[in-house]
Amino acid sequence: MSRTFLVVDRPADWSIALPDGVRMITPREYLTEPDLQRLRRARVFNLSRDYSYQSAGYYVSLLAEARGHRPLPSVTTLRHLHGRQPVVTPELQQVIQSSLSRLQSEEFTLSIYFARSLAKRHDRLARALYNLFPAPLLRANFALGRNGNWRLRSLGPIPARDIPESHAEFVREAAQRWLRRPAEAGPPSAARYNLAILIDPAETLPPSDEGALKRFIRAAARQKIAAELIEPDDLGSLAEYDALFIRATTSVENFTFRFARRAVDEGIPVLDDPVSILRCSNKVFMAELFERHQIPAPLTRILYRGAATDALRALGLPLVLKQPDSSFSQGVIKIKTAEEFDSTCARLFQSTDLLIAQQYLPTEFDWRIGVLDGRPLYACRYYMARGHWQIYKTTVNSRHTISGRSDTLPIEQAPPAIVDTAVRAANLIGDGFYGVDLKEINGRPLVIEINDNPSIEQGVEDLVLKDSLYDAVIQSFVRRIESRLAGNVPPANRLP
Repeated sequence: MSRTFLVVDRPADWSIALPDGVRMITPREYLTEPDLQRLRRARVFNLSRDYSYQSAGYYVSLLAEARGHRPLPSVTTLRHLHGRQPVVTPELQQVIQSSLSRLQSEEFTLSIYFARSLAKRHDRLARALYNLFPAPLLRANFALGRNGNWRLRSLGPIPARDIPESHAEFVREAAQRWLRRPAEAGPPSAARYNLAILIDPAETLPPSDEGALKRFIRAAARQKIAAELIEPDDLGSLAEYDALFIRATTSVENFTFRFARRAVDEGIPVLDDPVSILRCSNKVFMAELFERHQIPAPLTRILYRGAATDALRALGLPLVLKQPDSSFSQGVIKIKTAEEFDSTCARLFQSTDLLIAQQYLPTEFDWRIGVLDGRPLYACRYYMARGHWQIYKTTVNSRHTISGRSDTLPIEQAPPAIVDTAVRAANLIGDGFYGVDLKEINGRPLVIEINDNPSIEQGVEDLVLKDSLYDAVIQSFVRRIESRLAGNVPPANRLP
């Protein structure tokens, strides 16, 4: 039986060649056929003539979600598109200005058909708007402001009945291309679920190298999961997957956070979730968390802009200054003198109101304990870069990063106190996938930080477990997907 459906009011109007596994049906058929009501998983492209509240088109998307199907547009998208002023990010505003800057008129309407525009010069803008609110057919209205900048005045779905006849052929061709895409056409018949793996091809230090990504995909295939790499421009297609695995460096300020939030909005499992990203990306939060829950950590002081501090007296010199959102050893500075402390604080406080000052504890290596679903998964030792006090050393021109060597141990061979402390700390963040960094001082574990989205590189973290590490991550996704399909979706890790 087909698992991908193109829902249209008048099939005669859509004379397109459908790929294998795609069936064209009417809203009435989708809503009333008993076989479709019982079908466990499906993709539903809703091109109904009317999406208004309680219309047949509205109920197609609503009941698709109730059945565990994947509708496009989702009810969430329909809700956001009706009666709300679109939120324009700075990145989208730049795309709008670039795309429309040559227009001579004061108003402009852009029709977006399956993420594409009739005018190729507006394709980038069409894709950006589709990513904002994924719907097969969209119409955006723009107005030129007095300051000479274009603004997005409204964005809404186009009912199929409102497609101009002059656009019909383009829409049919766009629909046909869209349905032929492997991800949107649904998983192979042998696959149980679709997994999106988000990467950033431009990233110099990604959390997983090419070899590890290939092993994740093979591990998924072993468990009949169709895993596919997606990129930052693919936000609009996220709703058509069953889960999202983020393998790009996360930040509250970049695209990874938008993907994580969209996954939560769409109700699909994501590693790591937006709450974990938010918590792990800020060292001020972690310092407070460790103190409150008595997690052993180096002596730490939170520094406030313009306020006197006892950091030098309490921590001594040298000490370590950290920006709240530092990562990969960047934004982490070793301070040797009081004068250097004052000048570095003055510089860093230009971009933040809070800083972290921490006791300097030199060690040959840091422990990294991988924690998945509240249980330890792997244990690594990351050694300091040659001639440096950190694991990563950035060259003077900031073009290259040098890292120290590493080794990996069976989890049972790591010191029990290190493992137990790491798991206890990670469980304060959530039930996702974390890498807990610790130092061992005179046999005592001290937690340095908790990382969401921990590094998994071929020949490093997988050195002991090999394929079993990748299998464990995929199995976690299977459990999360099946829990969601069974209706067991906890409200945790959902942002307002």
